[in-house]
Amino acid sequence: MKQMLVGAKTSVLLPPVSASQSSSYGDAMDVAAQRSPDEPVHCFSPAILTSTLNTFLTGFPGEVSYAVKSNDGPHVLATLAAGGLDVFDVASVEEMMAVRAVAPEARFHYHNPVKGRNEIAIAAAQYGCVRFAADDEQEINKIVAVAGNAQELEIAIRFVLPKHGSSAHDFSSKFGAGPELAAHLLRHVVSLGCKPLLTFHPGSQCGDPAIWTTYIHAAADIARAAGVRLAALNVGGGFPSRYVGLSAPDLSVYFETIALAAAEAFGADFVPPLECEPGRGLVANCTSVLARVKLVKSTRREVFMNDGIYGSLMEVSQVALLQPNYRVIRDGKVLTGATVTCTAYGPTCDPLDVLPNKLDLAADIAEGDYIEFGPLGAYGTATSTRFNGYGPAEIIEVERVLSA
Repeated sequence: MKQMLVGAKTSVLLPPVSASQSSSYGDAMDVAAQRSPDEPVHCFSPAILTSTLNTFLTGFPGEVSYAVKSNDGPHVLATLAAGGLDVFDVASVEEMMAVRAVAPEARFHYHNPVKGRNEIAIAAAQYGCVRFAADDEQEINKIVAVAGNAQELEIAIRFVLPKHGSSAHDFSSKFGAGPELAAHLLRHVVSLGCKPLLTFHPGSQCGDPAIWTTYIHAAADIARAAGVRLAALNVGGGFPSRYVGLSAPDLSVYFETIALAAAEAFGADFVPPLECEPGRGLVANCTSVLARVKLVKSTRREVFMNDGIYGSLMEVSQVALLQPNYRVIRDGKVLTGATVTCTAYGPTCDPLDVLPNKLDLAADIAEGDYIEFGPLGAYGTATSTRFNGYGPAEIIEVERVLSA
């Protein structure tokens, strides 16, 4: 590996958390019974992740990359690489570093639309990155000036359409050029000698496949208005996973919709190569979180856990639509019977460390019991902090995880 550029960030990745290779753990109940962990545990199923990856690789009509931001754990990255994935969508050079640690031959799509000059320099010189996204002419000029070799560069113009209501996260509020500006930027990319692409993101957990049809037809219109032949069209992430109260069509419906829309929008003469970059849709269902009960205040109906919103449950507190399933475990078995509605707190001293929705838990829940939350493979570890000294969780391989 080449040396870091002078002045580059020198932050060092933390060593990977331990991951048990034992096949004795069927699920979180086995982990609780055999290990009695006193710290939070991420129960990770490589078999589930590999199966979901195969669904994308065999079903999507084009190239599949992985949005590293959703879970940058070495166990996830290594499993994806072993399963045949060799392209990773990254938002920073630190994510490139994490990927290359387990996949030395990986290629990158640097699709964060705004990057520092030093970040561009490191990406190009150290990691051989030639794909960059932008939604602004100044950013394009910066990329070309810093990375050089314009003829080798692939510039993906991020475009956006008016907000729709079918996603959990709206990506239009921060990034994306409108259609008219996107056409101008495509022409600018061509004038600089770079390869022109379009990319969009329909929004996280997008439940309506028809949104891709709308965006793909808009992409074709933008390319025609610019008079540009696209080197590729990246249709983003947004592929949904199942959470409590949410349903979505099978992934095959999304793939078929995308293929049909591309053929219709661009016509028989030339359909640009298609790409996608799933994050949540790829990793959400491969992990659950096992949290231990530290205290139960029965009269107040309050439960205090060793994990919370500053740890694995951050997204649960931020997005009302993305609520995981949960169950109480004692002595390796799920507690059933009467329940009581409780307020659930995390381990920190901050009063904000409380789940927004109350939980219906076993009426006799007690200190030392466990609560398993799942699915939490997406953003369960990536957004965890070290507030009050809490944070890292052990990762243990299991066969099955709790799903919605």
